[in-house]
Amino acid sequence: MTGQDVDWVFADLAQGERAHLTRVQVAFHPEALVLGMPSGEQVTWNWNNLRRLPDQADRRVMVLSRKGDPLTRLYLTDQAAQKFVTQHARSLRKRDRATPLSKVALWAGGAVASVAAIIFLLVPLMATQLAEILPPEGEKALGDTTFEQIRTALSQTGFEDRLRICDDPVGSAAMQAMYTRLNPDADLPYDVQIHILDHPMVNAFALPGGRLVFFRGLLEEANGPDEVAAVLAHEIGHVVYRDPTRDALRSAGSLGVLGLLFGDFAGGTVALFIANQLINASYSQAAEARADDYAHELLEKANISPVALGTFFERLYEEHGDAEGIVAHLASHPQMADRISAAQAAVDPNRDYDTILDAQTWRDLQTACGGQGNHSSSIVAPDKKPWSRTE
Repeated sequence: MTGQDVDWVFADLAQGERAHLTRVQVAFHPEALVLGMPSGEQVTWNWNNLRRLPDQADRRVMVLSRKGDPLTRLYLTDQAAQKFVTQHARSLRKRDRATPLSKVALWAGGAVASVAAIIFLLVPLMATQLAEILPPEGEKALGDTTFEQIRTALSQTGFEDRLRICDDPVGSAAMQAMYTRLNPDADLPYDVQIHILDHPMVNAFALPGGRLVFFRGLLEEANGPDEVAAVLAHEIGHVVYRDPTRDALRSAGSLGVLGLLFGDFAGGTVALFIANQLINASYSQAAEARADDYAHELLEKANISPVALGTFFERLYEEHGDAEGIVAHLASHPQMADRISAAQAAVDPNRDYDTILDAQTWRDLQTACGGQGNHSSSIVAPDKKPWSRTE
């Protein structure tokens, strides 16, 4: 096979645009390989640009590509043609220069920056907008679902059961009396529901749709009812400003983006993550300060000293250090000292403050989870309706 005396042989060409193979003729010249296309066009492949690719399906076939065009491949089956190519193409085994690591790192950095911008900038912005327009029914449904997820996640008896809601009527009445005394006048599109869960965690949090959740551990750790009232007022502030809804939407959006990247489309991980995020709610400093200010005003209006909002967290942190639940959240917050100072500054030194519950009612509230069965109930406010059974 030399010069113009070479005969044409048949081969298959894959041009990379589709999987279809094109039957072509191939002629071999000392200076290049020439492809005869079905259209009559002739395409020249220089020997120095030819690269051989391993063929996993049939080792008897020689697979050729060109430098800079790895998707276009020529499949040669003629043995004499293969021998001629091997003799003339000196760079068959040569590997083309890989993409520089600096460029790969640049691309990777750009991709990470794009995802970070979506998660930390675009998703929070969209969550803020959606929280303002989400229908009350949708917001309440989100809170209801998340509440049951939390009860299931914290249950120690398996996924078939849920954490018990304390249903002592006397303790329920005590919590209702505390809410009534605070008497928030926010015009919310749904009733505020307060739940006490039978769990030793020292924590309280708000859910979308007006649900407020207290754990037994917080009631047992509090020195007096004013500390619980301060926490209640703070969580009411989060509900008024719809912080739980915004946080749930932000978490769902972020997990949705990560799910697209890592393949979790089932939604179960997202739901559990949202539940965990709301248990350990860590809102922005602006949201926390806003809820604190709301609590100060609500406590002052009820003639309860606002200082209780700071002393409770300060005392628990001193006693337990970096514990779980609300203590850990407040301790890790970079503005904890400022928030305690703000609570102290909100106190009127010329005013004689009351306590929100008398001694007996306070004992009733602290023992709301004692000696109860597996029934559940909830407080509905501000309409002062009696506790209603919910399962």
